[in-house]
Amino acid sequence: MRKMRIDFAAPGWRRALYRLGREHPAALAGCVLGLALCAGAALYGYQMVQQQRVRAAQVRELERRQQRALQEQQQQLVQQRQGAQGAAAVQAAKVRIPDAQAKAINAAVLQLNLPWRDMQEAVGAATPASVALLALEPDPNKQMLKISAEARNADDMIAYIEQLKQQEFFVGAALSRHEINDTDPNRPIRFQVEAQWGAR
Repeated sequence: MRKMRIDFAAPGWRRALYRLGREHPAALAGCVLGLALCAGAALYGYQMVQQQRVRAAQVRELERRQQRALQEQQQQLVQQRQGAQGAAAVQAAKVRIPDAQAKAINAAVLQLNLPWRDMQEAVGAATPASVALLALEPDPNKQMLKISAEARNADDMIAYIEQLKQQEFFVGAALSRHEINDTDPNRPIRFQVEAQWGAR
């Protein structure tokens, strides 16, 4: 005859565990082991979160210290610069530049600030093949350019001066002197033009 199991207990989780332990002890052991692993993982996760919080607090404290140290260094640099600037100002106040040296410096600055590129472009655009340039002598104080050149004849010379007057860079141009070179068999005309530059 077959064995009958009669169970009068009300169904519930305790009864299910009891029956599972009696009928399938390996499954019950697996459940207990799973619960133990879950509890261990939860405990490990909690410890990791606590460690992260501690590390984050340490990093924030380290950043605060570095920020304070950086601010202190910046303040020291500012104080050093202010001290150096004050000393330099006192030193600069003591130095007196002679008038001749100041004039030479101003002349050099004027020479360096000449509009060389515009000047060369204007002269180059106005100069035909029939005119040979000999010298360019700028005078920055008067804003005047003295051009020494040679032309084959008087017509080429006059046409060249008219071309200079047409250039935007020059306000005006005038013949200052001219002479015929008798030593040359072609007898070119050597002349000098004064061209004024500036705003029209």
